[in-house]
Amino acid sequence: MLSSIIHYVAILNLCQMRNSIKVERAIKNITQKELADVISVSRQTINAIETGKYVPSTVLALKIARFFGKTVDDIFALEDDD
Repeated sequence: MLSSIIHYVAILNLCQMRNSIKVERAIKNITQKELADVISVSRQTINAIETGKYVPSTVLALKIARFFGKTVDDIFALEDDD
């Protein structure tokens, strides 16, 4: 399974993607800063991921998914035209 996640995230690095981090944060009622602190990144990194300016590494995508109790596929998806 890890190899399929790595392959998936490698593809994401080449394509535009969307994510549901902002929605997941709203459900848990946490700020970007609070999420950033839990997964050991900056608030700016969370903001950049949410706005599509930065594609997270495999490890970071897994940490985010684990925090929300979701799969990477639940949080991240390729844009429709990709």
